Amino acid sequence: MQDKNKREFMQTLSASIAEGSFVKATFGNYRGNDPHLQKLLIRRLDTKKGRRLFVLFRFDTRDTAKNYDIQDGISLLAEKLGTEFYSGHLFTLENDFQLEIGKKGKSRLNRAKPTFNTMPETAHDRQKNNSVDPSSFFLKALGITGDSGKVKPRQHSKWKQINKFVETIGNLFDEAKINPNRPVRMVDMGSGKGYLTFAAYNYFVNKRGLTVEIIGVDANAQLVELSNSIATSCDFSGLSFRTGKIADFDIGRADILIALHACDTATDDALFKGISANASLILASPCCHKEIRPQMSHKGSFLPVLKHGALLETQAEIVTDTLRALLLESNGYKTRVFEFVPTEHTPKNNMIAAVRRNDSEKDKAAKESFLELKSEFGIKSQKLESLLS
Repeated sequence: MQDKNKREFMQTLSASIAEGSFVKATFGNYRGNDPHLQKLLIRRLDTKKGRRLFVLFRFDTRDTAKNYDIQDGISLLAEKLGTEFYSGHLFTLENDFQLEIGKKGKSRLNRAKPTFNTMPETAHDRQKNNSVDPSSFFLKALGITGDSGKVKPRQHSKWKQINKFVETIGNLFDEAKINPNRPVRMVDMGSGKGYLTFAAYNYFVNKRGLTVEIIGVDANAQLVELSNSIATSCDFSGLSFRTGKIADFDIGRADILIALHACDTATDDALFKGISANASLILASPCCHKEIRPQMSHKGSFLPVLKHGALLETQAEIVTDTLRALLLESNGYKTRVFEFVPTEHTPKNNMIAAVRRNDSEKDKAAKESFLELKSEFGIKSQKLESLLS
C-alpha cells in the first residue's frame, strides 16, 4: 500500500502541473545503486511539441537532462520517490511541500508558504532568460566554477562572455527559424578550448530540450583530446571534437556554423564553409586582420588615416569585416556586425552574424558595394571572394 503522504505529494505535483501553478521540484536523499547520482531537478517546459516535463539527473561529475511527456514523467517520479529518492521538495504558486521518508518507511509531509509568487519562464522560444546556470557541471569541468558552483575570480570575464554568447545564439536561432523538430547540427570551426562550444550544447539540450549534434574542429590535437574527454565526463553525447584545419575539414550538413577563434583568413575559410553548406545561421568573431592591410592604399581623403600604423590597422579591420558582410549579403544572407565581449585570445570584440534569407536570392547591390569598396582602398584580392569565385 502506497504511503498516504507520498500519494498526496505526487497528487499535488500532478495537479499543480495540470492547473499551471507548478514552479519546480527537487528529489534528493538518494539511496539507490548508482554511487554517483545525487538528485533530480524537475521543471516544466512549454515546447512546440506541447507541454513537457524536464528532468535533470545531477551526478557528482556530470549532469544528464531528459524531457518526458507529462504523464510519463510523473510516472517515473512516482516510481523513484520512496525507492531511490527519500525526500521531495515541491514548489507551487500556492504552497511549498516538503516530503521526508525515513529508513523504516515512515514519512512526514510539511506544507509552507510559497517561495515563489510569480511563474518562471517555461517557453523555449523566448528571446531572453538565456543565462547559464552556474551550477552546471560543464562549467566546473572547464574550470570556470569551483566545487561550490561559484565562478572563480579569474574567470568572471569568461563567464560574462559565455552568458552573452548564449543570449546571442539563442536570439539568432529563433530569428533564423531553424527547424527544432529535427536534429540541429552545428559546427564550430576553430573551437579552441571549447568554452562556447560546450555552452551552446548545454543551452540547446538542457535549456531548449533540442536534439543536437555539435562538432568542434581545431588543429590542436591536445585540445581536441581534452575537449572530448570533458564532453564524455559531462555526458554530452551529441558533442564531439575533431582534429583538422578549417580549410580542409568537410563539415557536411550544418544548420549553424560558428567561427569565434579563427585567425586572419581562416575566418574566410569558415565563412565559405558556412555559405557552401547553406547554413541557416553563421556567426564569426574575426581577429588578426592581416590579409588586406598591406594592400590598402588611398590617394584621396583617407590618405591621412592610412599614414599612421595604428589607424591603418583599425581601418583594415573595419574594411575587412565590411567586405565579408557584403559578400554574405550578396550570397543570400541578412547580416549585421555588432560589438561582442572580448575573448581571452584577442581584444577584438566584433561579431558578424548572418541569417539566411527566406528567398536566398543573391543581392546584386551588395556585390556592387563590395567591388566599389575594394576599388576605393586599392585592394586587389580578398580571400572569401576568391573562395566564392
